Formats: sequence, C-alpha cells, structure tokens
Amino acid sequence: MNENVLREGLLATARSMAASGLNAGTAGNASVRCARGFLITPSGRPYEDCSSEDMSLVAMDGSWSGPYAPSSEWRIHRDIFVARPEAGAVLHAHSPFATALACHRRDIPAFHYMIARFGGDSIRCAPYATFGTQALSEAALSALEDRNACLLANHGMLVFGEDLRHTLALAIEFETLCEQYWRACQLGTPVVLGPVEMAEVVARFKSYGRAKAADTPNTANPPAELD
Repeated sequence: MNENVLREGLLATARSMAASGLNAGTAGNASVRCARGFLITPSGRPYEDCSSEDMSLVAMDGSWSGPYAPSSEWRIHRDIFVARPEAGAVLHAHSPFATALACHRRDIPAFHYMIARFGGDSIRCAPYATFGTQALSEAALSALEDRNACLLANHGMLVFGEDLRHTLALAIEFETLCEQYWRACQLGTPVVLGPVEMAEVVARFKSYGRAKAADTPNTANPPAELD
C-alpha cells in the first residue's frame, strides 16, 4: 500500500484509540508495516496535534527518519514484525481494564469462549520489564507465542492484526473481554471452559470472518455462527 495512505491510516488509528477509550493523553502507540520497515506514532506527541507526516519511519535495524523520534516502544513493534510475518499492524494501549488486570499480573483464562479470538485458551501476561527496553520486547514475544494479544505486567495491552483496521478492532474487543473478566471476578471465581471446549472454539475461529471459497460447496451442516 502507498506509504502516504498508511501514514493517514496510522494517524486515524491513533486518534481512534482515544475516541474508543483505549488511551488518554500521549500514552500508547501504534504501528503499521510498510515497504521500508514500519511507520510508528511519534514519542510524546498528542495525536490531535499530529499530521500524517509526523509519523516516524523506522527501518528494521532501528534507524529512523521523521520530524519526531519514534515511540519509545519501537523495539516491541519491530520485533513483532520480524518474528510474526502475519502481523501487519501493532497496537499498544494503557486501556483501563487491561491495565488493571496487568497490574495484578494476571493471565486471563477461558472464562468466555471469545478468548479464542486471540489464538488460544488464555491470554498471557508478560513479566514486567522497563518500558522501551529489549527485555520488555523479549518478554512480550514470549507471551505472544501462538497468540495475537497479551498483557504487559504493570503496563497495559499489546495486540497485533492483519492491518490497522483489524488491529484496532481486536484491541477494542480485547479491552471489552478484560472488562467482562474484571466484572465476573467481582462475583467470585468465574467458571472456566475446559481444554476440549476451547479446542473446538479455536478450530472454528480459523475460518471466522473469512469469505467462503467460490468452489467450496455448501453443506447440510454449515459452521455455527459466532456472536
């Protein structure tokens, strides 16, 4: 995709993070893969004051260009793009409920089947490391193994998706699940779905939201609809 289009999309995504309640102020960051590396939101800049040209261009060797330095979390974004070729965009936010759970350093179990949306039967919380460090990036990559979202201890959430639109939607969905888990815990320990139940849901999610191939015949028992 044209780099200018990606710049506009990245800025729109960053502004949507605040509008959707994922972020406040200059916290959090987002990025999108491009031909020359990746574009990422600048460090410490209010997004409402930014233009598309303020988005920083970072090469995979860590060198960057632009009017402002890239987000201090550029290493996490770079390392996800390197390790996960399916990642087209990455989003990090200090959203209220995800951050609250992260401050308790809790994994999120399969209290709801939609946990499978993120690749498995749980969402892990990465161990704490100082923001902007390689140690934090390595902890995040470990927590993201076979997943596309995780919590960062005493920090916030991290999500990646196919593109900016998909990643923002996943982040909003993730924060909603965090709120639901937090509320369910107010009543006690939630009932957790078992491995067999979650394996079935994970398998169904592999085709969730995908168009049916033109040569795929209809069957008498089509896949169940997911909410």
